[in-house]
Amino acid sequence: RGAVADCTILVVDAGSPDGTGRKANLLAEELGHIEVLHRTSKNGLGGAYRAGFAWGIDHNFDHFVEIDCDFSHDPHALPQLLQAALNTDVVIGSRYVVGGQIPAWSFSRRLLSRGGNLYASLLLGLGVADSTAGFRVYSKVALEAIDYASVTADGYGFQIEMTYRARRANLSIVEVPISFTDRAL
Repeated sequence: RGAVADCTILVVDAGSPDGTGRKANLLAEELGHIEVLHRTSKNGLGGAYRAGFAWGIDHNFDHFVEIDCDFSHDPHALPQLLQAALNTDVVIGSRYVVGGQIPAWSFSRRLLSRGGNLYASLLLGLGVADSTAGFRVYSKVALEAIDYASVTADGYGFQIEMTYRARRANLSIVEVPISFTDRAL
């Protein structure tokens, strides 16, 4: 909430063995404006996103932010992504556009990730540099047009399928440069 004053944070926990759900409950009680969605089944990353989107739509939110809670995505970049979302259906926090960076990754890891993104973009006609990025903003209109609930892919594939569906639905997509760091927690 320090980066964006007027927001509700939803933590989707699928029984994390590290106690994430319990810690999130404590923070919700202490700070407010935090909701915790406890899921008993492990349906992967895609399942967590679908559940979070459904929760947000049920609670009448207009915009939905995907962000890793391990601080690999800097919350201070949120205002820039949200600003872009005022005129765009899908905003991708991109490591691979001018200004984006991954300072701690080795050359080989960066090459593998960049190559995979280029391959997916060319093969599927995505027209984006970072189709696997997990730092995103979707409008409610975009999620409905994408039919997020029927997305079947998981992991990085979830992000690629969401991008593919957004492109096929003729939604506007913009990439905003971010700095991605490895897991801090």
